[in-house]
Amino acid sequence: MFNSRKKNDRDLDVPREVENDPNAREVLRAWVANGGLVCALRPETWPEASNWGIVLADVARHVANAVRDLKGDEPAVTVEKIRKLFNAELAGPTDEPTAISKSRCCYEQD
Repeated sequence: MFNSRKKNDRDLDVPREVENDPNAREVLRAWVANGGLVCALRPETWPEASNWGIVLADVARHVANAVRDLKGDEPAVTVEKIRKLFNAELAGPTDEPTAISKSRCCYEQD
């Protein structure tokens, strides 16, 4: 499922499906660095910003499946926990992404 080429041991493996698809394009990358979240993303990937909701939902399901594989937790329970914290964070952010914030995002353009 994954290749074995890594830039260093901080990087995740690139899935083989990505390497085998000449049209694959990275749209989101996230790190925990300096005590906060740092992201790089391509906001222009979809014409409607709301389509990122599908990405975030799919990421939640991938996380739930990975947690199941790692710890045996039921994916539906994990997704519900993610949903509750996601909604709470949207309603009352613990940090605001800004240029000087620890949770800033870097927007990449081609």
